[in-house]
Amino acid sequence: MTRAEAKERNRRALLDAAFQVVARDGHRAKLEEIAERAGLTTGAVYSLFGSKNGLVVALVADRLGPHYDEIEQVVPAGLDLLAAVDAFARHYRRGCDDPDALPRLSLQITLLDMALHDPELGARLAASVRSQESALVARFTGRSHDGGVVTPHQAGRLVTALRALFVGLGQGVPLGLAPGADEQFFADAARALASGMSLVDQDRGAGHPS
Repeated sequence: MTRAEAKERNRRALLDAAFQVVARDGHRAKLEEIAERAGLTTGAVYSLFGSKNGLVVALVADRLGPHYDEIEQVVPAGLDLLAAVDAFARHYRRGCDDPDALPRLSLQITLLDMALHDPELGARLAASVRSQESALVARFTGRSHDGGVVTPHQAGRLVTALRALFVGLGQGVPLGLAPGADEQFFADAARALASGMSLVDQDRGAGHPS
């Protein structure tokens, strides 16, 4: 095994261990337990990630990355905005039925708790999420809608609103708070959010770049 391969193996082991421990313990997660589960020392955490917060930020990127990497296939070019939003909504809903949906929800709630306890970590997590979401913003930018074309700024506003909608619904499904929230429900809710385009139209004449 090369040095680079060993480094990647250790990185993977620490991320997998961190997922289990952080999802369970949140801000009380101990680096010692994470390292022990990975078969490594805490020194490996600092060497690879710089700090506990660095490991947590890397964990978020690791878990979100595959989700956003699929967007290009899920939301193909050529669709207008509402069709693209529909396709993304259905993709998000299918993810609620994945085998790791509950651990992922646990991690999501735990990360919010951690961010509230550590503002520096919260800022880094927010920056990481925004970076990942840039792929979705780019995917919606340039779509036709209501006789116009969606700009990057407008797409960013829409993505913010869709995140709020899907996070709420995504928590409600496993908790039994969103009965009947199937793919069609997610798609209908997302299309209704985008169809009025108040998020887009407000930009015009409001001093925002378009």
